[in-house]
Amino acid sequence: MGYKKYVERLYQDIKGKNANADLRALMGERKKAWRTGQAVERVEHPTRIYKARKYGYKAKQGFVVARSRIRRGGAQISRPMRGRRPKRMGVNKITRKKSLQRIAEERANKRFPNLEVLGSYWLWEDGNYKWYEVVMADPTHPVIQSDEDVNWITKKQHHGRAFRGLTPAGKKGRGLRNKGKGAEKIRPSITAKGGLAK
Repeated sequence: MGYKKYVERLYQDIKGKNANADLRALMGERKKAWRTGQAVERVEHPTRIYKARKYGYKAKQGFVVARSRIRRGGAQISRPMRGRRPKRMGVNKITRKKSLQRIAEERANKRFPNLEVLGSYWLWEDGNYKWYEVVMADPTHPVIQSDEDVNWITKKQHHGRAFRGLTPAGKKGRGLRNKGKGAEKIRPSITAKGGLAK
């Protein structure tokens, strides 16, 4: 069994009762540095290598992995200037239409605008933040263009895919994992012609 399988087993129950104590202690120490660092930082090697490989990552030129930090919780909405009863304030329990993972991908892509997002995965979280690692590739790099496994990213229809909901996290948020009965109105999009009634 390869080392990637051992790493995968360590993360299988990382949030549960049978979590590996050494791994949690290690991530707790790393988290202290992550909280004081930048919101989006490039990392030398992916922390969860088996997850990165699932999205096409290879340890060669043209591939970039960035760690993105996102504040947890709902949207921070300003209180109305005029009077309202508390029920109509519209301040608490307001959530985004996009998941935190999609927002993390978009922020990483804004930090590296010449790259395209292949995918992302959960890394760690605490009471205030969630961290995701975003796997990206440079579509103009000769190594990427010559790699048959990933050179599909060089085609023009994949430009800006993180902002158009074309990544795995984006497709999940758009409901595209469902087919058949009950999913008649989710394609091509909710707001497209024939979508949900206004």
